[in-house]
Amino acid sequence: MRILVDADACPVKDIIVNVAKSFNISVMMFIDTSHVLSDDYSKVIIVSQGKDSVDMALINSVEKGDIIITQDYGLAAMVLAKKAHVINQNGLIYTNDNIDMLLLQRHLSQKARKARKKVKNAKKRTQSDNYLFEESFTKLCESLVNTSCY
Repeated sequence: MRILVDADACPVKDIIVNVAKSFNISVMMFIDTSHVLSDDYSKVIIVSQGKDSVDMALINSVEKGDIIITQDYGLAAMVLAKKAHVINQNGLIYTNDNIDMLLLQRHLSQKARKARKKVKNAKKRTQSDNYLFEESFTKLCESLVNTSCY
């Protein structure tokens, strides 16, 4: 089991590394050339810039049982198809039971933006958001390590 991170805009990279260290799980951070990332624990994978280049590199590296951190619903759906585990930066665990609804919501939001309808702006990230992610991510890692079902 490894942890793979869609790291371009991920606000919880430090939390991911700290939790991974506590469970002795390796981490791979995927970024494109427009970002800079240095980490002593993680393996940093740098790909060329381009639409979905990080997503494609990440999905091509996923193995059954890996844990992926991403906020991209499309990527999450592909990860689930590979029998891996997916969580977002707010602690939401993507499952086969919730991914269809999330993809539909994304589609409807895209249609609204194209029609120039007002959509809610994302709220500013808080320390509470970080805590919720850490709690959910730790529980996910703990359950997978303890049950050896990865």
